[in-house]
Amino acid sequence: MSSARTSLSRSAAAHGILLLYTAIALFPVFVVVVNSFKSRRAIFAEPLALPTPATVDLIGYRTVLAQGDFLLYFQNSLVVTLASLAAVLLFGAMAAFALSEYRFRGNALTGLYLALGIMIPIRLGTVAILQLMVASGLVNTLTALILVYTAQGLPLAIFILAEFMRGVSDDLKNAGRIDGLSEYRIFFRLVLPLVRPAMATVAVFTMIPIWNDLWFPLILAPAEATKTVTLGAQVFIGQFVTNWNAVLAALSLAILPVLVLYLIFSRQLIRGLTAGAVK
Repeated sequence: MSSARTSLSRSAAAHGILLLYTAIALFPVFVVVVNSFKSRRAIFAEPLALPTPATVDLIGYRTVLAQGDFLLYFQNSLVVTLASLAAVLLFGAMAAFALSEYRFRGNALTGLYLALGIMIPIRLGTVAILQLMVASGLVNTLTALILVYTAQGLPLAIFILAEFMRGVSDDLKNAGRIDGLSEYRIFFRLVLPLVRPAMATVAVFTMIPIWNDLWFPLILAPAEATKTVTLGAQVFIGQFVTNWNAVLAALSLAILPVLVLYLIFSRQLIRGLTAGAVK
């Protein structure tokens, strides 16, 4: 009886801590979204209050949608994020499969070298990256952002996927080889379906930094035609006057893709976070 009560109390404490952390994490999002539907005066008078018929004002959303370039910013962010995500998942999975499946001289050293990409921030190489993009003629292009974000996301993707792929049954892969499947078919038809939780985890952890990034769009693609949502939101932030309604509305709209991605991959994401390897 005492052990059951102890287990129940520990479970309640763990759930309480998780709920508290969730509330703290969601509080800024709540403030942004709620205030995006309020008038400027109401934002400053009662920032934590819910909108009422007297304080509701959609001027922020009207301003954002009336800004003709904002839809272009949104499109640029979508193109950069999806292209980078596809490249990270494809090349990361292929590299992880090679490291986990094939034993060759320098295998461990290669894995360690790739893992260094997780520990060393890519922003330390901003000057060299900018020089490279200038020499390649890729400044103010979405390609520059896609290349940088792909390089940024690959180390973590390879690290996570390699651990999962090591858990895939060798008997299954050898059976495929006996049946005449090529290594590419084994990879795409047998291995990838079994590591979907890990792929979903990598997708979420890769997408969020790319979608929210301000650093590289500001440095590599600041032109009007290549601005992203995060950089485009700076249009409403001035040195002396800031249109807070438009800023909050733009940030609220920018939250939608991340929310949709989570809803799509939530089940696979939870499995990926809780599983140590594919059984």
